[in-house]
Amino acid sequence: MLEILLCSLLTIVPDYLFRRYYQGKRLGKEITLYSVWFELRWGITACLILAVGLITVIFYNHPSTTNVTLFYRTVPIVPEINGRVAEVYVGFSGPIAKGAPIFRLDSSSQEAAADAARRKIAEVEAEMVVAQADILKAEGQLQEAKGAHQQALDELDTKLELQKRNPGIVARREIEKLEVAAEGRKGAIASATAARQAAEARIAALLPAQKASAQAALAQAEADLAKTTIRAGVSGRVEQFGLRVGDIVNPFMRPAGILIPQGAGQQTLQAGFGQIEAQIMKVGMLAEVTCVSKPRTIIPMVVTDVQGFIAAGQFRGGEQLVDAQQVTRPGTLLVHLEPLYKGGLAGITPGSSCIANAYSNNHDLIASKETGVIRGVALHAVDALGIVHAMILRIQALLLPFKTLVFSGH
Repeated sequence: MLEILLCSLLTIVPDYLFRRYYQGKRLGKEITLYSVWFELRWGITACLILAVGLITVIFYNHPSTTNVTLFYRTVPIVPEINGRVAEVYVGFSGPIAKGAPIFRLDSSSQEAAADAARRKIAEVEAEMVVAQADILKAEGQLQEAKGAHQQALDELDTKLELQKRNPGIVARREIEKLEVAAEGRKGAIASATAARQAAEARIAALLPAQKASAQAALAQAEADLAKTTIRAGVSGRVEQFGLRVGDIVNPFMRPAGILIPQGAGQQTLQAGFGQIEAQIMKVGMLAEVTCVSKPRTIIPMVVTDVQGFIAAGQFRGGEQLVDAQQVTRPGTLLVHLEPLYKGGLAGITPGSSCIANAYSNNHDLIASKETGVIRGVALHAVDALGIVHAMILRIQALLLPFKTLVFSGH
């Protein structure tokens, strides 16, 4: 409507003035409702052509969209293990701090495993005490064996000395018995030495390894026990948390609820512009939005990112070929908008729908020495026409409450 009114000032009004003051035709006389088309046909035709061209230039260089949403991220509350809920620490909705417990699963089996691991550690420590006693016992047996061996050697030396001084005084059989006894004492020494080494090896290698294994089992059991208490990974709000004591929670089939991180949906707007705007939308373009949750407010924005892919064309490789006919709706060009000033999105409810206008800026191209005069004037006119779209957005912002509350039937 604004475009038609503007174009009529340049086409229909001059045509009427020519008819009125040059040809002398008057409204209600020569120019009536039935003859207006014939009398002002040149102005009306030029107005329509100029309006169509003006609308095309405005909407192409200053794109607008109603597909704008303040998206926000949600975190599913999912335990790492299956289990039955034993205790719930939060309500249906409310704030929660990072690390705060949300709910606890039944932990009887994990507690039993942890208790068994602790008992195993105590058992290994007791075996270490016993092994120390075994070392002392083996050392005593070794000393005893060495003493018996030395005594056998002394008796053998005595008998051999007597035999040397007075052959025949000592029976040969007795000397052989003493020699066998001395050799036997060596075996007792070797046995006692081996027993001591075995006890030392148990203390030095076997029992520490068993204790380490028991400690690892305890750590695993405590880790499994810690998994039974599900805590918030980030600060935020728990919403629509309907989990209750006795429910079964499965990480693959049934999440426990939703956690909305603090600050989610308060930084960036995502807008879907038409594909024809792909050559116009650039990072750094200025934009304006008005949202349903905060009507009659214009928020200045800036384009911070333009997604280089259109979601409608994506596919996942599989066993069937993709038919282009399956894409029934053309996708939009996703653009990220951030407020130009700090706190610009304050008061906007996350998830709210908005209307956005983006404005082209050809200042650098106009200032370029390679740009001619005619093209520079045309680019100036294109940038200046952005005010028409800005006026339309402000009219939409003013009429948004009436359109939503009255004309939509809500």
